[in-house]
Amino acid sequence: MTAVPYLALIASVLALLLAYYFAKVVLRADQGTELMREIGAAIREGAMAFLRREYRWVSVFVAAMFVLLLIVPIADDFAPRLAASFAYLMGAVLSSVAGFIGMRIATAANTRTANAAREGAAKALPLAFKGGAVMGFSVAGLALLGISINYLLWVKWLGVDQAFQVVAAFGLGASSIALFARIGGGIYTKAADVGGDLVGKVEAGIPEDDPRNPATIADAVGDNVGDVAGMGADLFESYAGSIVAPVVLASLLVPVFLEGDSLAGSFGDAEGLLMYPILIGALGMIASIIGALFVRGREGRSLPGQLHTGQYVAMALTVVFAIVGTLVLFSGSPTFVTEDTTYELSAPIFLAFTIIVGLLGGWAIGFTSEYFTSEHFRPVKGIAQQSETGPATVTIEGIAQGKLSTLPAVVLVVAMIGLSYLFGGMAFGEAGNEIGLYGVALAAIGMLAVTGVIVAVDAYGPIADNAGGIAEMAELPPEVRGVTDSLDSLGNTTAAVAKGFAVGSAAVTALALFKSFSLTAGEKVLLDINDTAVTIGLFLGAMTPFIFAALTMSSVGRAAQAMIVEVRRQFAEIPGLREGEPGVKPDSRRCVDISTQAALREMLLPGGLAVVLPLVIGFIDVNALGGFLAGAVVTGFLIAIYMANSGGAWDNAKKYIEAGAHGGKGTDAHAAAVVGDTIGDPFKDTSGPAMNILIKVMTIVSLVFVPAFL
Repeated sequence: MTAVPYLALIASVLALLLAYYFAKVVLRADQGTELMREIGAAIREGAMAFLRREYRWVSVFVAAMFVLLLIVPIADDFAPRLAASFAYLMGAVLSSVAGFIGMRIATAANTRTANAAREGAAKALPLAFKGGAVMGFSVAGLALLGISINYLLWVKWLGVDQAFQVVAAFGLGASSIALFARIGGGIYTKAADVGGDLVGKVEAGIPEDDPRNPATIADAVGDNVGDVAGMGADLFESYAGSIVAPVVLASLLVPVFLEGDSLAGSFGDAEGLLMYPILIGALGMIASIIGALFVRGREGRSLPGQLHTGQYVAMALTVVFAIVGTLVLFSGSPTFVTEDTTYELSAPIFLAFTIIVGLLGGWAIGFTSEYFTSEHFRPVKGIAQQSETGPATVTIEGIAQGKLSTLPAVVLVVAMIGLSYLFGGMAFGEAGNEIGLYGVALAAIGMLAVTGVIVAVDAYGPIADNAGGIAEMAELPPEVRGVTDSLDSLGNTTAAVAKGFAVGSAAVTALALFKSFSLTAGEKVLLDINDTAVTIGLFLGAMTPFIFAALTMSSVGRAAQAMIVEVRRQFAEIPGLREGEPGVKPDSRRCVDISTQAALREMLLPGGLAVVLPLVIGFIDVNALGGFLAGAVVTGFLIAIYMANSGGAWDNAKKYIEAGAHGGKGTDAHAAAVVGDTIGDPFKDTSGPAMNILIKVMTIVSLVFVPAFL
């Protein structure tokens, strides 16, 4: 049993080695023509420059939180506060490192993917996937590495007081980076995308990614800072939180004592419950590594089938590994003593069932996202049909389909919570008892057990998108752009699927963290709807995701306005630019600078609110904070699903028309679809994806600081 954290360390190192191998494969590939190299270098330079500036800004926030954890009385003694501060710092640093590595390789893979597309999709797809897999396995490997080290250091080796609160601080560090990375990257990418599309496509009548458009390079940079670094930080935080939540919950449901004079913890049979989430993380990592090796380009096979092969192999292996690992870890029917009850883990197989429920639930939520965002299904075709009558009907239908998409997502999450709660209790022979909440927390791990592959498939999308832009700017033959467009269209759908995984796990993880918050607060928190403080908190919490969405969307609007003004100015003041005269080039650096400054400036207020609001409410009234979290989790989940799916549907409706439907490019229908896509940009890439981080940041801040509130 004590070998589990070491197994997790080995699995994380293997993941990092695979990321290193894939990085070498990508870097060995041919970058193509001199012009392609030049364009790729400009994108890489802009992306890495933004990431460095963003990290400098965020480091100030991280330093402030480090000090806050030291001075706020989250523990009676200084030692656990110091440990929590360092655990927080480790979470922030590892998340930043994963983003930096993933960004570096993604910006190298885009040019090489564009060049490989000259030989066909069978060459380009596996290269783009490997570029994304570097981010995927860096994220998952570093997250599991950090959790394993924190568990060994604070719980096993040093045995600090309130050790599991300290482990939770690691998740808080990851959440801090994720929140700012998602908001900042989302504002950056959509400012460039919206500004470039409205002036370029609609006003100037030039194609997407045309080298004449000054915003084209900024848009390509944005794909990386938003959909690679931002998304990677998002799923780093989601993955870490999904493991931390059941570990902390188990420590509160089954009290853990330190025995004797030694600092080393003595847990008895309870150690199995603490180790189990880490074991599933390790086994899922091994399954993901094997699955990733199955993604190979083959002529004649469908692109989605080839890309999803690795994910399906990883999921199948995770099911097998989870069953075997559960039976081995809990052989002998161990017993667990709480303050009121002694539980016997008489049927451990049901714990494996909670993992399977989470895994299948995550896949099902991802499938519903694919249904509502893929051009192969009715919702997107319906939005494209509405383009015949103008942008107003396109907008109405996109909003309607996004809101409708919350129905299957909620049904699936409710079913997943109910089944995992039932199975969690049945494992202990106590169906319906509070111990069943442990099973709910485990379901979140099941959803993200194959994070390495999920992120790889998601990060593939912006690499393919950039490859298409480079093909256009480098004036490669139309058939090459046709290959990259097919890869890009698939990438939009895979991004929606990954967002489904992330937001679904956010709801379940937040529920587990919320229960941990309630257990830590004890009798001080009674979530009675008749309590005026709880009712006030519910309203404030339900309001917060709406305010957060409004702030981030307004930020995109302001930044895009500045971009539009700049693009119009360059078309008006640079002779021959719009006409594409030889030797006339736009000032792309100016557009990159506009997006960078806007993103860094605009991310501070919404990001700060996520931390400040629960702290302020918690110090005023802990019951109000409980209501606040409940309201925020429910509305935040719904808004995240609605915005992500509406945005993805608008985007693919535009691409469906560009592929030839309803008259194709240059028609009134196409112009209407471009407007819909523009509205959807901040929906799917800024406000929507950041929502799941918002609800987890507020929940984990409340959990870590609840001793101070009391």
